[in-house]
This record gives sequence, structure tokens and C-alpha cells, in this order.
Amino acid sequence: MPKTDIGIDLGSVNIRVYVRDKGVIIGEPSIAAYDKDRDRFIAYGEEAAQVIGHASGNVVAVRPFRHGSISDYSVLEEMLRYFIQRAIGRRAVRKPYISICIPGSVTNVEKRAITEASYQAGAREVTMVPESVAAAIGAGIDITKPVGNLVVDIGGGSTDIALISIGSPVAETTLPVAGRTFDDSIMRYLRRKHSLYVNESEAERIKIGIGTAYKRPNTESLDVHGRNVLTGLAATVTVTQEEVRQALQESTEKIVEAVHGVLERTPPELAADIVERGIVLTGGGSLLEGLEERIGERTGINVMTAENPEQCVALGAGQYVEMISMLGK
Repeated sequence: MPKTDIGIDLGSVNIRVYVRDKGVIIGEPSIAAYDKDRDRFIAYGEEAAQVIGHASGNVVAVRPFRHGSISDYSVLEEMLRYFIQRAIGRRAVRKPYISICIPGSVTNVEKRAITEASYQAGAREVTMVPESVAAAIGAGIDITKPVGNLVVDIGGGSTDIALISIGSPVAETTLPVAGRTFDDSIMRYLRRKHSLYVNESEAERIKIGIGTAYKRPNTESLDVHGRNVLTGLAATVTVTQEEVRQALQESTEKIVEAVHGVLERTPPELAADIVERGIVLTGGGSLLEGLEERIGERTGINVMTAENPEQCVALGAGQYVEMISMLGK
């Protein structure tokens, strides 16, 4: 089986591209800028985000993925073509072997659409990789061994939780709660509690700055800038860490309950492995402070976050074919 040339983490919020012998070389928003006046897409990724942020109302943002499902097939194909060409260069002498990571919620129809879009974008051969398996490989877990590993991949649009053994999921679940959900929860809380409207970037700043999933004795605070929804004027309020925890409580509890649900479906012979090896968190959403403690308290199992969690899925996508070849041997 030929080695993968390119591994792609096709996320709802960000797209990351792994190139063999180079590592993850691209990590940009999975977004396209569409010019309504000219009726065409004019930019993708980071360039698109810059254009949208500075252009007039005729340029709008289009995301091909929302909460782990395809929302626009045509822009998905064009975006794949753009990033594949960037990864291999326009003077490539042969078409690349590509592995693409997909959330567990993607349907068979969507899988075929992604595969076809990849071929149209220039792939020589396409391998679809379960996101949870890729996350495990990227976290440094040897999935070829007959032991149980529980991986919780919290991305931008969805969370994949899977018990993996001998290269495949034994028990798994996917829920549309992840990093973007955290931002939305903060935005709703501020609007309800402080009558303050903030945009997504400000909500993300709050999440990164003082966001937590676990109650802390000493509460930090942050000045938040937005618009008062009653007067329409610019306003600034001081938000505490405890308030942000309350805002995130419902979302984080859904993830904790989903982890517990997978553990309940774990075969007894693999449950001991998880107790011994612990639970591994991956994905950008896993960087939310206090998640390890929250899940550990609920399950009674040690929880750790992988090194470079945002890159785990892309790294695993690039290494998947070789790992499965080892498993076959």
C-alpha cells in the first residue's frame, strides 16, 4: 500500500494539512469568501478570513462544513483543490495519495461526496480515516495493539469519543458540541445576563482568557467589549471566570455525559485498560481549562491532554495508512 503524501483534517472550523516528511504545514480557517457581485469565490482559508473582515457587505463567508456535516459541496471541492495545490505545489509531477479525516457523524453519501471532491481536486488515491482513530495515532497511541484506548477529540464543530482497539472503534459516539459551541454559549450568556452582544472573535478571546470547565476558588475577570443590545451603543462589562464557567456548563456537561456513556458500553476486558492507561483528550476544544478535572471527577479515571492537540487529527491522517499496513502484517 503506497504511503500517504497528504493527510487532511477537514474540520468544521479549521482545516489542517499534513505533508509526508514535513509535518503539518497548513492550519487555517475552513472558510471561503464569496463575492456576490461577481458571483464567484475569491479566497480561501486565512486569506478569506482577512478579506471578509475588511470587505463590504457584498463579500460573505461560506463554510462547507457545519457541526460535522457538509453544507456546501461545491465550495468543499474548490477548497480541497486550493489546499491540495498549496501542499504539493503547482509543479507536482504526480498526483498525491491523500488520507482525509472525517467526523463520525458524516453519512455514507457525504463520504462519497468528499471522496469524489478529492479526486476532482487532484488526488491519485483517497483513503477516508475515522477522526477518532486519526486522533489516537496523532496522540502517539499504538492502535495496533489489542488493548483499549479511550480518545475524546473535541474539534471546532463536533466531538468524537471512541474506545479504540486493534485499529478500529469498539464503542463510539459523536455529538455536535465542541469549540464553536463554547463560543456560542458565551455569546448567549452575555446577551442574556449583561444585555451585551459580542462577536465570535471576542467570545473566543474570553474562552481562551478565562474560560474553565471546573469551579475555581479564586475567580479571575476580564473586560469584555461589545454592543449594548438595548441602546445599540458600544459597551464594556467585566466578566468573571465563574460566569464563564456557568455559561459553558451545559455544553461541557454534554461532553462529560457522552464520555460516561461510552465507558458504560465498554467491554469489561477493555475497561481495565482504560483505567490503567487513562483517557486522552485531543482537538483544539480540549484546551479549555478544567476539562481534564471535570471528566476525571465524573469518571474516576485519569485524564490527560495530548501534546499539540490541535494537530493530532492531521498527523494521524498522514500516518494512518502506514499504521494500518503494520496492523495487516
